[in-house]
Amino acid sequence: MPCVVILLLLGLPRLALFLTWMFGNYLERAFTGVSVLWPILGFLFMPVTTLAYAFSMNQWGEIRGLGTVLVIVAVLIDIGMLGASRRKRVPAG
Repeated sequence: MPCVVILLLLGLPRLALFLTWMFGNYLERAFTGVSVLWPILGFLFMPVTTLAYAFSMNQWGEIRGLGTVLVIVAVLIDIGMLGASRRKRVPAG
């Protein structure tokens, strides 16, 4: 049961990105003039950062001030999510 909860929590940012893409143009406005590859890579590897970037771009038109802090925190969350899957090795003995 705990594995199901963990998988659900890891999938929620991707679900939010998917629903945002399906039912609006929020991501299109944020990634205007950028290759289609960046949002796809963001969906696969850094979904929280992609959401934070889209919010900052739609709110302020650029990454500045509070948007910068938001994106940095999102990067740290994504790195933490990726790093959480590594197992800590306990030295023998």
